[in-house]
Amino acid sequence: MEERSLRITGADGTFFNKITKTLTKILIPTKIGINGMLISMKRNNVIKAFENYKQEDTNYDRELLEKKYDTAYEAYLDALDKYVMDSIYKKVRNGTATEFEKNAMSKYYEVTSLKENEFIEYKNRKQKYLIDLDYEGIKEGSKEKLKERYNQFYISKMDSLYKAILKNYSIKVADTTNAYSSTKEWIYTKIFYTLEDYIKNILSLKIEMGYGDNIKEIIADYEKFEAYCVGKLDTKDNIEKNMILLGISRKLFTHSLPLIVAEQCYEKLLKDARNLVQDTKIAAKREKTYSMLINLIEDYNIKLLSTKVYWESPKQREAYKKFWSKYKEISKLKEKDFIEYIKQKEILFIKDDLKKLGSGKIDYSKLEKYYKRKLVDYGAIREIRNSYKSEGKYIKQLKGVEL
Repeated sequence: MEERSLRITGADGTFFNKITKTLTKILIPTKIGINGMLISMKRNNVIKAFENYKQEDTNYDRELLEKKYDTAYEAYLDALDKYVMDSIYKKVRNGTATEFEKNAMSKYYEVTSLKENEFIEYKNRKQKYLIDLDYEGIKEGSKEKLKERYNQFYISKMDSLYKAILKNYSIKVADTTNAYSSTKEWIYTKIFYTLEDYIKNILSLKIEMGYGDNIKEIIADYEKFEAYCVGKLDTKDNIEKNMILLGISRKLFTHSLPLIVAEQCYEKLLKDARNLVQDTKIAAKREKTYSMLINLIEDYNIKLLSTKVYWESPKQREAYKKFWSKYKEISKLKEKDFIEYIKQKEILFIKDDLKKLGSGKIDYSKLEKYYKRKLVDYGAIREIRNSYKSEGKYIKQLKGVEL
């Protein structure tokens, strides 16, 4: 009997371990219930404190209301964090978690992994994670009145958290030291990801609620963005989507994503678009990619550079003044002759971009050849046909570019 008992209850599954696991499974729902009541209470407190803080009644002490709101907010986050560790973590550990709970725990670990090396990002991301976790539950099973009240708090808090996250990225991008030079590409990716996340989750909610005075200004851009939320995107589509995100950011995040950082993001997209044009071998695809590059050049010059006040040198400022003067002159053609307007605008953009290609370390000789072919087709430059003999064949050249 003793030997049989030892064989049945081995090191991996003793009688006491089995009882402990069973009790844990029984107690977990109770803990969820207790945590749920606590969260509900703390949530109501923070909503009430937020509403009092936001009201415009001057009879109340604003500093006191802000302090009460901050205290209620901290208590609310603590309750949510306790729920994750007391309930979700134990359910995942004991193999009783749902897919939603498994994903929630995975995201929790992803956020906490930032704590050692990226504390500022961790601090903001964790708040966002905990609030989003509660918001998912509110959307599913709460009364409409609670949803409406919570949405006001949710939008306000998410606005401040996204701005803080983007501001942190902006500091790293604008840093002129070598501290982040090797990771700037990754920071650009994070910026675009954060902008997309905001527009999908927060801006869409604002539009649904008719929230904010400046929403009307970006509805058209938002509708363009929506077209890139369906199906699988290729490299060209991703560049176009990021171009729209940057355009929207110029209206929503002018302080947390300042012009100097937005300019570097545009330049990153321009580099990617130029590389894509010269690397695309199929003519039809290259034409579409080229059209995308022209649109990006226009966005960069009109939406960003036209608002730039401080330039790196007087020479750059004067060069852009000449460009802007020509652009305004060409714009007069829009009503009279739209086709001519498009043609002249394209010629202006090509010539301006050609001047910038030689200043970097990337070999854009293929793109230069493509640009010059376009200018010849438009009659903007004269085709000079020189010939030379190579291996018994005559080769024609255009301004030193082989045709």
